[in-house]
Amino acid sequence: MILTNAHIVLENEVIQGSVTLRDGLIESIDQGSVTLPGAVDCAGGYLVPGMVELHTDNMEKHFTPRPGVAWPGLSAFKVHDAQMISAGITTVFDAISVGDVIEGSERLKNLTRMADALSESRSRGLTRSDHLLHLRCEVSHEDTLGNFKQLSERYPPQLVSVMDHTPGQRQFASLEKYRQYYQGKYKLSDTEMEVFIKRQTEASRLYSDQYRRDICAICDERGIPLASHDDATRDHVAESVSFNMVIAEFPTTYEAARAAHGQGMAVLMGAPNVVRGGSHSGNIAAHTLASEGLLDILSSDYYPASLLDAAFKLASDESNQYDLAKAITLVSCNPARSVGLSDRGRIAPGLRADLVWCEATHDHPHIRHVWKDGQRAF
Repeated sequence: MILTNAHIVLENEVIQGSVTLRDGLIESIDQGSVTLPGAVDCAGGYLVPGMVELHTDNMEKHFTPRPGVAWPGLSAFKVHDAQMISAGITTVFDAISVGDVIEGSERLKNLTRMADALSESRSRGLTRSDHLLHLRCEVSHEDTLGNFKQLSERYPPQLVSVMDHTPGQRQFASLEKYRQYYQGKYKLSDTEMEVFIKRQTEASRLYSDQYRRDICAICDERGIPLASHDDATRDHVAESVSFNMVIAEFPTTYEAARAAHGQGMAVLMGAPNVVRGGSHSGNIAAHTLASEGLLDILSSDYYPASLLDAAFKLASDESNQYDLAKAITLVSCNPARSVGLSDRGRIAPGLRADLVWCEATHDHPHIRHVWKDGQRAF
């Protein structure tokens, strides 16, 4: 297959040309267009690498579309998969939360259901995107370590992140923001909220430090890439580095992002943060880190379509040094490299033919088609 008359977004530049695909791989990249019969005319649009998503909890909403409603696993997973591929995401690390801040939550009940559906869908060839497992470990929850050990033995993860959503630190350094978020989410009264804060603070004191050490040790032994979550201070970053963490997910302050970047950790921020112009929790804005050259990876987090939108938005922002080629690396080769995937994330000979053809419509990239392993998937 030949894709021609396209603006091809390479790692360091954008060229006008054609891409030849053969046996699921990229065979060649050539300047200029061709008129061969059967060549796909991209009409001057952009060809970008299939995007690599490291942290999305998009799957959860399909397993529990309404409170108390458990949707059949395979059906729920297929809808999630369709959303990912239609957003141009050809490799997705599905983030499943091990532990939660609310006892008996749907998130905990869905743990094995989601892992089962992911595994079965892959084994039966029912997926359009390449789905890998990311275990998010809430270390302030009593059952997290035991659940992690059991789940990771049965379903070996390809990425693990460690988080602590205790009030008064990291993502929720502001207790006012913490109350606003959790009272809005769980409809807690003021009295219930105060009890909730005390319970979470005590749980963190009992479990967080030990569980973080134990989980990181297990991952280090097995060679599983590790990510920190919501680092807010230099001390947080120093701790993350001591545990051999390679990704800094959603640092909440400029200080932490700069320290992580300086230590060689890949700084990951939310694409919705870019699209919306700031953090919903009141933390550091992704575009601020971009303006300082401290942004390495974007994640769609809770909104798959935000990934490509955010890359194009950053590329059009004159306050930073991210042209389109560099902005696209945030959603393709940088996330792939950070977790050791060297066979994708770039348009280059010999790599997987994971490609997205899109057109820039005003300030919005409109996806026309997506190819996975050289086969059209959308």
